[in-house]
Amino acid sequence: MEEGSLTGLGLEFSKRRGEAIRLELRRVLTARRTPYQQLEIVEALSCGRALFLDGKIQSAEEDEFIYHEALVQPAMVLHPRPEAVLVIGGGEGATLREALRHRTVKRAVMVDIDAEAVAACREHLAAWHQGAFADPRVQLLHRDARGYLEESAERYDVIVVDVTDPLAGGPAYRLFTQEFYHIVLAHLNEAGVLAVQAESADLGVLEPHLAVARTIGSVFPHAAAYNVHVPSFGESWGFVVAPRERHPLDLTAEEVDRVLAERGVSGLRFYDGESHRRLFLLPKYLRQLLAGGAPVITDAEPVFVA
Repeated sequence: MEEGSLTGLGLEFSKRRGEAIRLELRRVLTARRTPYQQLEIVEALSCGRALFLDGKIQSAEEDEFIYHEALVQPAMVLHPRPEAVLVIGGGEGATLREALRHRTVKRAVMVDIDAEAVAACREHLAAWHQGAFADPRVQLLHRDARGYLEESAERYDVIVVDVTDPLAGGPAYRLFTQEFYHIVLAHLNEAGVLAVQAESADLGVLEPHLAVARTIGSVFPHAAAYNVHVPSFGESWGFVVAPRERHPLDLTAEEVDRVLAERGVSGLRFYDGESHRRLFLLPKYLRQLLAGGAPVITDAEPVFVA
């Protein structure tokens, strides 16, 4: 998506050159520049409250459950007993919320560089975090996530990377490189699982998604790309899950449902065993593209989106 703009009581954004989406707004809850990015939290007629960072929609009240359940739940289910979870980014608190649904979790660390953005989400997006920040299992840190991992000796069962798009000069582009994923791998326990938001999976704007998937696949033994349509985004959004052991399609629908029940996971609106299987059954053209020659993202040759 290209940078959005507030125009009166409307907000325009686009997913690619030549296309624009305009949201009619009821009100602007906050609009300001943080030390790291432009922040807007608005209330739209069509999708309720919505968070924008650097003009790009991050989530909306109507359908954030689709994005956050799709990002987090496959990784959590793929681990046999996730007790320690690291969330990188995820300022709304909904990524944290999804991990904490699993009663096996004893410790959850969230590292988000932008304290001001997180504070705004805590104030205005309570429906997203649902009190997750106050959970006694949670430690919230405001610092560079890559620096944190480079200095830390802690290991985790599940690491979820839910950061903003890799913009030139932005805070996130060094969290999409092969070097970073090697650092992540070193901080995962033996059966550890990585989950990453991996850019748009729509035709015409697929290149970053393919590159992220290939880059993770160059580090992890199993790297499965998948996607789901998010209505407020106006497109399908891509993810990659990378287990150190089992491939996602090794799980049957019945096994996924059993794991969720045993861990007391309730209240899900998108994800279950049937949805899990559907996520990883990709169309032919996308399987062919993912098997092709996308570049590996490195510190020396990062990927940027417009």
